[in-house]
Amino acid sequence: MSTFEKIYDVVKSIPKGRVMTYGQVAILAGNPRWARVVGYALHSNPNPNEIPCHRVVMKDGSVAPGFVFGGPDVQKQILSSEGITFTKDGKVDMEKHAVFR
Repeated sequence: MSTFEKIYDVVKSIPKGRVMTYGQVAILAGNPRWARVVGYALHSNPNPNEIPCHRVVMKDGSVAPGFVFGGPDVQKQILSSEGITFTKDGKVDMEKHAVFR
C-alpha cells in the first residue's frame, strides 16, 4: 500500500462531525513526520466524495488556506453542514470536534 493510500484510509475513517489534524493523520498513517505529506496527498485527492479531506485541519483548528476544492470558505461551509462549530476566531472548536484531544 502506498503512502497516499495509507493517508486516504485514515482520512476515510474520520466520522462526520469530527476532524483530525494533519499530524494526527500522519501518525495513524504510519509516520509522525508525514504531516506535510498528508497535505500533499489531500491536495491531490482523487475522490473527494469518498475521501473527506475537508475533515483535516491544522493543529490549532484553522482550516486549510489552500483547500483545493474551493478554498477555505468552502471547507468551513462543508464542515458547518456536518455540524462542526467554530470559535469566535473562526477556528474549528477542537474541544468539541477533534477525534483525539
